[in-house]
Amino acid sequence: MRIRTLTCAAALAALAASLLTGCSGAGGEEGGAARPGSRTAPGGPGHPTDPEATPSGTTAGAASRAPREALWRPRPGLTWQWQLDARADPSVDVPVYDIDGFENTAADVARLHRAGRKVICYINVGAWEDFRPDKDAFPRSLLGEANGWQGERWLDIRRVSVLRPIMERRFDMCRDKGFDAVEPDLVEGYSNPTGFPLTARDQLRYNRMIAEIAHERGLSVGLKNDLPQIPQLVGDFDFAVNEECAQYRECERLSPFVAAGKAVFHVEYAVPADRFCPQSRRLGLSSMRKKPELGVWREPC
Repeated sequence: MRIRTLTCAAALAALAASLLTGCSGAGGEEGGAARPGSRTAPGGPGHPTDPEATPSGTTAGAASRAPREALWRPRPGLTWQWQLDARADPSVDVPVYDIDGFENTAADVARLHRAGRKVICYINVGAWEDFRPDKDAFPRSLLGEANGWQGERWLDIRRVSVLRPIMERRFDMCRDKGFDAVEPDLVEGYSNPTGFPLTARDQLRYNRMIAEIAHERGLSVGLKNDLPQIPQLVGDFDFAVNEECAQYRECERLSPFVAAGKAVFHVEYAVPADRFCPQSRRLGLSSMRKKPELGVWREPC
C-alpha cells in the first residue's frame, strides 16, 4: 500500500464503511459490509480443472519444512476470486481463491479444495490489528503510526527477531488449515509514514524473511504491491498480487513476474474494466474489477 492509497482509503472508508485471463462469469452480489481492516488499495486478496493450476504437496498438518519442489506455482493467466469481507462464498467458478486466513476455517478451505480450487491465505504482516486473536503477542514497542484503517498500526519491521516467531505462528495457522499459499499484506511500509525510519534495505530483509517462513511450511507466497522492489524480489516470491497498477499506469512494472512464468493477480477499483482489460490481456495479468470492500462481486476481464 502506498501513501497515495492511504489518502484514498480515508475517502472510501467514509463512503463504503470500510491478461491473458479466462473470462468466467462474475460471481453473486456483495456478501456483506466491509470487515474492519479489509485490505484494498483505494483504502489502503478459467475453470477448476485448469491445467495451469499445478498441484501442491501441502495439506493440513504437513511438515513445516516441505521440499521447495512441492510448492504450488500459479502460472500467468489463472482467474481468481479475492474475498476478504467474511467467510468465503464458494459460488464463483474460478480455480484460485484468496481469502482471510483468520476468518476462514480448515473446513472452509477443504470445501474449496473439493471444488478443485487452490486457496491463498490473506495475512497482514506489516501492521498490527486490534481485532485479531493474537493481538497481545505484539510488544507495544513494535507499534507505530496508524495506517489509515481502524484498529491498525504499522509495525517496526526492523525487529525481525521479535516479529519472526509471531509470523511463523500465523503461517503455521495457514498451513494447518490446508491453505496452498499466503498473501502477506503491507510489505512496503518503508514508503509510508510508519513512525519508524524504515529503509528499502529494511523492507527487502523483512520481505525475504516472510517468503522464507512461507516456503519452510510448504506454502507458496505472493509479493503484494511493492513495485519498486520487484527486480530484487521476483526470485524470492512465487506470484504477485497487485492493486490499481492500471489506475497509476504501472502495470508494465509487473512484467518480471510474468516473464518468470509466475501469475500476477491484479484488481482495479475505480477504472472501468473495458479500460484496463486490453492491457491486462496483453501483459498476461489475471485481472478483475472489485468493489473496495472485497466481497463476492467481481467483474473479470
